[in-house]
Amino acid sequence: MERVLTAKGAATRQRIVEGAAQLIRERGVANVGLDDIRASTATSKSQLFHYFPDGKGDLLVAVARYEAEQVIADQLPQLGDLTTWRKWQAWRRRVIQIYDAQRAACPLSALTAQLGTADPATTREIIDGLTDEWAGYLAKGVQALKDSGEIDARVDVLKAANAILAAVTGGATLLQSTNRLSYLEDALTEALDGLRRPRS
Repeated sequence: MERVLTAKGAATRQRIVEGAAQLIRERGVANVGLDDIRASTATSKSQLFHYFPDGKGDLLVAVARYEAEQVIADQLPQLGDLTTWRKWQAWRRRVIQIYDAQRAACPLSALTAQLGTADPATTREIIDGLTDEWAGYLAKGVQALKDSGEIDARVDVLKAANAILAAVTGGATLLQSTNRLSYLEDALTEALDGLRRPRS
């Protein structure tokens, strides 16, 4: 059964998780040890093992959950209100702004490229949960456009949502490896423009 923490305990645990996440984004998981995390977060060894009894493995799972939450949180409130074409464009601008600012230090990259080595099965569950939630927001937005008549009624909602999600994640991955924002900009533009193309 999961322990219930006091407000102070929860805040301390969150501070450790956020500090560890920042270090992993900057250095990579292989180059971050518990001593680095303790030093960065001003945490004692006893404190660290109080909140993460199994050490680094426990902490990395907590960081993975945090990074997954950040991927969605960074896109809100725009992601939660994709009810008009204008709002879709505002979300597109927000996504590009986020990844342009974060570059190699983005939570999506840390989650998919770094943290999976610690506990592959658990990290896969976290990533699956993230993509399901993300695609769910997008599907609601596509359905809203269909309901309002802004796009063709024959658009497949789930396929469209998946294509848009793939454009973002694929573009973000290429941004990490090439440092070129244009991949994300072009992929997301094409995916969204595809929603408005007439169906034959």
